[in-house]
Amino acid sequence: MVAPPHSSPFRKSRVNIPLPLLIALQFLTRLPIRLPGMPEPEQLGRSLLWYPLVGLGLGGVLLAAAWLLSGAFAPLAAALLLALWVLASGGLHLDGLADTADAWVGGYGERERTLAIMKDPCCGPIAVVTLLLVLLLKFVALWALMDSGQWLALLLAPLLGRSALLLLFLGTPYVRQGGLGSAMAAHLPAPAGWRVLLAVLLATLLCGWSGLLALLGAALLFALCRRALLQRLGGTTGDTAGAVLELLECAVLVVLALAV
Repeated sequence: MVAPPHSSPFRKSRVNIPLPLLIALQFLTRLPIRLPGMPEPEQLGRSLLWYPLVGLGLGGVLLAAAWLLSGAFAPLAAALLLALWVLASGGLHLDGLADTADAWVGGYGERERTLAIMKDPCCGPIAVVTLLLVLLLKFVALWALMDSGQWLALLLAPLLGRSALLLLFLGTPYVRQGGLGSAMAAHLPAPAGWRVLLAVLLATLLCGWSGLLALLGAALLFALCRRALLQRLGGTTGDTAGAVLELLECAVLVVLALAV
C-alpha cells in the first residue's frame, strides 16, 4: 500500500518540534530547516530560550566525532573537529567576530563610527588577524584536550557559548533598531530566560571541576566583554553577540586545556 503524500514519519515528527526551536536551529546551524512562514516577533524572542539546547546538541555531535577520531593523530583530530565546528554553524559567529574586530579598532573609540564599520561587508587586516588568532587558539586547545582525552570541553564550550547569547540579550540593551536581533531582544521572556540559565548553571556545575573552571572562565570573559560593549556602544548588536560567543568558546577551551 502506498502512503499518501505528506504522511511520512519525518514530516510528522517535524510538526511536533516547537517553532522557536526550529528558528534557533535555522539561525545557529547549517541544518536545512524550513520554517512554515515568517515567524511572529514573539516566536523570535522565545527562540533565544532554545540556544543552550542547540549548543548542547552541537556539543553532542562534537563528542561523537571525537569518539570516532579517538585513534587518530591528535593534531589531525583537532583540525577535523575545528572544521566540523565551523561548518556546523556556517561561520556565522566568526563573521560577527571579524566585523567587531574591524569596527573596534577602526572606530577609534567613537560609537557611531564603530557601528558604521560593523555594517561594512569588507574584511580588513585586523579582522583576518583576529580570526587567525582565535582559530589557532581553538586548534591548539583542542589538540591538548584530545591528546589527554579530556572530551568534556567539547560539550561545555558550545553550551556556555550559546547560553552567553541568551544572557547577553537578557541583560544588555540591543542598540540597532529593526531586524531580527531587535525583535528577539524586545520579545524575549525574561523569567523563562533566567530559568533556562539557572538550569545551564546547575548542569555545568554537575560536570565537576571541569565545569567549574569552564564556568569561571566564561563568566570572567563575559563580564569583560559586556563592560566593553556598554562603554563603547551602550549595548550589543548581532555582530558583537557573535564575537562574544566565539571569544567565550575559545576561553573555555583554553582554560580547560591549561588545566590538563
